[in-house]
Amino acid sequence: MPNIPWPNGTKIAVNLTFDFDAETLWLGRDPTNVDRPGTLSQGTYGAKIGVPKILELLADEGLPATFFVPGWVVDNRTPIVEKIAKADHEIGHHGYHHKSIDPNNPEMELEELEKGLHSIKRVIGVAPVGYRAPSGEMSPNLIRLLVDRGFIYDSTMLDDIEPYRHILEDGTPGVLELPWHWSMDDAQYLLTSIKFHRPLATNDHVLSIWKAEFDEAYLSGGYFNLIMHPQLTGRPSRIRLLRELIAYIRKHDNVWFARSRDVASTWLEIANTPSEGPIISPFLRQNENGTISQR
Repeated sequence: MPNIPWPNGTKIAVNLTFDFDAETLWLGRDPTNVDRPGTLSQGTYGAKIGVPKILELLADEGLPATFFVPGWVVDNRTPIVEKIAKADHEIGHHGYHHKSIDPNNPEMELEELEKGLHSIKRVIGVAPVGYRAPSGEMSPNLIRLLVDRGFIYDSTMLDDIEPYRHILEDGTPGVLELPWHWSMDDAQYLLTSIKFHRPLATNDHVLSIWKAEFDEAYLSGGYFNLIMHPQLTGRPSRIRLLRELIAYIRKHDNVWFARSRDVASTWLEIANTPSEGPIISPFLRQNENGTISQR
């Protein structure tokens, strides 16, 4: 994989992304949590304290970010979502109730997509161009649905370390994929509850993993996609953790902090540049018989 020619000679694109699930993180996985205010209060913290602290950090650092927000959160936590948008951070689509997709229930999938899209359009005033599936689950039909609704990227798949283009069944280009991995998701280290109890990792442990992941991404000259949740990384000591990570990244030359939509639109522009070849190259390969397949 050759280095991606990011803008202005930068060596790596860094996406700071936040899944602002609020209470839907708990309601989507177990609707009976509606009667467990203690459990739900973890999500409430994300809206009440976590996001404001994160926005303060981003303002202090002068950095852009992307917030993937379920439609329910847009509808029920409207003032803080508007504050995110006013700070010029990107609002991405993250379902409506934060329900995991059931491939055997396409009606639910479509409803979650449409309701979330409507909420963002109504409150923010513009349609989102990026999507991240709740819990990292999607169906084969979802890419087509995203294309039909004008999305330019998805950030759900875990099958690569660099952005790549989806190809639809009829051979036409689909949305760009901005891949991620569980090791880059704070929930694996910091999410716990009475019903889903697991030990919490220390901040030093999390920071060491994220630094190591960044180091290797920087060496390959590509892409770093960090996934955080305001109800987790929005805790005071973890805000410090994120500050320390940003300071570490900034010790490296030629780093581009960008919103996910900026990475996606730039990749697509590069792929369409004649000197770089057609849109399917070099991220897809052409077989000897002339057909195209994902690399």
